[in-house]
Amino acid sequence: MIYVLTLCLLGSAAAQTPPVPSPRVPRQPVVQPLPFSHKMHVSKGLACRQCHAMPDPGDFATTPATAVCMSCHESVKRESPSIAKLAALHKEGKRPSWKPVYRIPEWVSFNHRKHLAVADVSCETCHGPVAQRDVLAREKDIGMQSCMECHRLKGASNECIVCHDPR
Repeated sequence: MIYVLTLCLLGSAAAQTPPVPSPRVPRQPVVQPLPFSHKMHVSKGLACRQCHAMPDPGDFATTPATAVCMSCHESVKRESPSIAKLAALHKEGKRPSWKPVYRIPEWVSFNHRKHLAVADVSCETCHGPVAQRDVLAREKDIGMQSCMECHRLKGASNECIVCHDPR
């Protein structure tokens, strides 16, 4: 009886302990080769898809080519040292070496286009409130458990083959 009571009390205390953040969700901002504020760019009317194209079949949302950036920055903030660095990279035909904030393991199949076609799913669903950020850090866990929970809530299949290629 005392053993059972002790286990119940320990279980109750553990249930009230706040969850430990997943080690896959670093809370520190990712230092990028050039400063970039999503908040400022969104405030100018830009949408995610204007810069982050999803070429067929839609598996990846790309980082923009420097030509996309320079379409505005030929005349906007030209005096900025960061824009000057961007312009030099563009002239050399190089891209900034952006560091990924979120990365899906290679054994997981994920298609951005298919997910964005689902009602009430947006970039923010997985990436957090990017439009409110001057600097990005991983804010959401994109591990298997969080994906499966989202699938459950949306009525999508959680069969292994949906996300894992059997080859």
